[in-house]
Amino acid sequence: MSASEAILARPASEVRALPANVEAEAAFLGAVLIDNRILEEMTVPLRPDHFFAPVHGRVFERILALIDRKAIVTPVTLKPYFESDEELKELGGTAYLARLTGDGQGLLAPRELAQQIYDLALLRELISVGRNLVEGAMDTSETVEPLKQVEQAEAALFSVAEGAQTGNEAQTFGQATRASLEMIEKALLSGGHISGKTTGLTSVNEKIGGLHDSDLIILAGRPGMGKTSLVTNIAFNAADRLRDDMARGIPVKDSVGAAVAFFSLEMSADQLATRILAEQSGISSESLRMGRISREDFQQLSFASQRLAELPLYIDDTPGLSIGALRTRARRLKRRHDIGLIVVDYLQLLSGSGRSDNRVNEISEISRGLKTLAKELSVPVIALSQLSRAVEQRDDKRPMLSDLRESGSIEQDADMVWFVFREDYYVASREPKRPVESDDAKTHEAHAAWAAEMERVFGLAELIVAKQRHGSTGKVRLRFEARITRFSDLAPDQMMHDMDD
Repeated sequence: MSASEAILARPASEVRALPANVEAEAAFLGAVLIDNRILEEMTVPLRPDHFFAPVHGRVFERILALIDRKAIVTPVTLKPYFESDEELKELGGTAYLARLTGDGQGLLAPRELAQQIYDLALLRELISVGRNLVEGAMDTSETVEPLKQVEQAEAALFSVAEGAQTGNEAQTFGQATRASLEMIEKALLSGGHISGKTTGLTSVNEKIGGLHDSDLIILAGRPGMGKTSLVTNIAFNAADRLRDDMARGIPVKDSVGAAVAFFSLEMSADQLATRILAEQSGISSESLRMGRISREDFQQLSFASQRLAELPLYIDDTPGLSIGALRTRARRLKRRHDIGLIVVDYLQLLSGSGRSDNRVNEISEISRGLKTLAKELSVPVIALSQLSRAVEQRDDKRPMLSDLRESGSIEQDADMVWFVFREDYYVASREPKRPVESDDAKTHEAHAAWAAEMERVFGLAELIVAKQRHGSTGKVRLRFEARITRFSDLAPDQMMHDMDD
């Protein structure tokens, strides 16, 4: 009896209840044992749990582990790891490993075999999702929430589409370590300061190491500080870097750029587009809205719009989204466009599930939902947040964590909390009476002192990193051009001057 026949000889209830091709699994493993290079040419992300026969999954897992250590894998090198495997003993012991390579049929079409194993695994997962969906839909008790079931079904189907099991299994520490080393290597190759997605601002990247997958970043500030401007700049920079890297032939997985999903609950898509056009063309947003531009400006605008046409930046300006609806839309964008960064402007405009009458509890549900989304899709999520008016009551207007509005859970759920602060905004509001020639010297001196202070702070902004799980807190000084709503790094001489201050 052959190896595959031995497995297929099991009761029909075990083998035929779910779609599987154990012979294809055996043939594929045999091909890999004959030629390890086959794994380098695979076009599907095959994992041990995709194999229907558990023993085949264990063999494949050990093959991957040995190849990762740069060892040559053959039935002989595998033998010591399976001498005590009880299931393998039922198939003839370690001699089964040699029989896998017996006819070499898998060498004729290893890619097709891998694809079939992968597809059948997804079908089995789909059957599992379908069964759970039917069971849930048949439940007519009072506690049933149909919309919640729809959301759960969408999440389960997304997992199937991503080739993952609906119930993620625990990783070994070895797997987690390999992922960590890949992140460190990426930071090294980027010049020593980016291990995640780029913000496009060198000083910010150096402080935080880039935007890390699965992180929830809260960006908060009082009205007028430039929260939306900063996050729009970051979204553009990440998408632009990905486009440039792809044009240079750099694989998406090796790029520090990202396709971006921008959920704008406050501004319309065309308003956001106008901001980005203003930034890239150097023409003020106000002039663009009012149409006060010259023919030369329009030509410059046309060039900028052509450059932005292929930008992997997707804007969803649907108003009044619930956290459940936002997660559903994000999953679709991930599946269709492989987004690597999500922006939400802003958190307080989202609604919860409607089960809570308490706004604090609702905000807690929303912040937890955003953190769950970041982990589920393995992308950084930047969510803008309002601050309480307590900031305005203090002499020092710089925000603190306690100023986060409505819920302490925002701080708790966030991996990073940033505050945007522009001192020139507050200095401008304190302008004394403009003197005329007839005014006394005191009035002239007061305005001159204000003008000197305004000159010192004009166009400067601070990004205050108030919380960071991955590193230290502190602040980063940036330049802000309000006319075109653009944040940028300070010039080296300005940075040195700030250090002296």
